[in-house]
Parts: sequence; structure tokens; C-alpha cells
Amino acid sequence: MFSSIKAWARDLKRDSHAIYLAARDPRVPWYAKALAVAVAAYALSPIDLIPDFIPVVGYIDDLILVPLGIWLVVRLVPDDVMAESRAKASAAGRRPISRAGMVAIIALWIFGVAGLLWLIARRLG
Repeated sequence: MFSSIKAWARDLKRDSHAIYLAARDPRVPWYAKALAVAVAAYALSPIDLIPDFIPVVGYIDDLILVPLGIWLVVRLVPDDVMAESRAKASAAGRRPISRAGMVAIIALWIFGVAGLLWLIARRLG
């Protein structure tokens, strides 16, 4: 059982890199590219939207959101493009890091905290 979970995690890592590569392919429809860019940016970001140190909830994005996003993108990308992208991702070995995804997550946290502070200020004032 542990080996199948390990293989699934390895496939997710490969597919996160593969959808990053597929998003650059001209044969992929624009809506699949848009979703692929968003999912790849988040999956390859060194920062999580929900930090892992938060008990239970911190792993929801890693266990549910990322695999669901990758699954959806894989379904939207043409099969031949996905196969080529998976082969390139496997050959590359090391997956890229998404600085844009990291910046987007930091911006979401900043806007979220600012919005929360604004709501608190309205309630108290």
C-alpha cells in the first residue's frame, strides 16, 4: 500500500511539471492553458495557501485541491500533448519552482489579512 501511495505522489509531481509544460503548447485550448497555468503555479509554488503547520486543514490543499486541479487539467489537455509533456517532465528530473505562484499566494494572504482587519475595524468603529 505504501508503495502505491509513493507512486501516486511521484506521478503528481511529474504531472504538475507536465501541465506547466503543456500550458506552453500551441495545441492546447486557451481555457485549458489558463487553468494549467493557475494549477501549475500553485502546485510548483514553494508556499502553500494553507500552511502545513495548521493541523488537518493545512494538508487539504496538498491532498485534495492540487490533485483535483491536476486531474481536471489532464482531462482538458489533448492526450498526445499530455503524453509528450509527461515524457519531457520525466526526462527533466527536477521540477521548476513557480515564483509567480509564490507571489500570488503571498498577495492573497496580504489581501486576506487586510480585509479581515478592515472588517474588524468596521465592527469596532
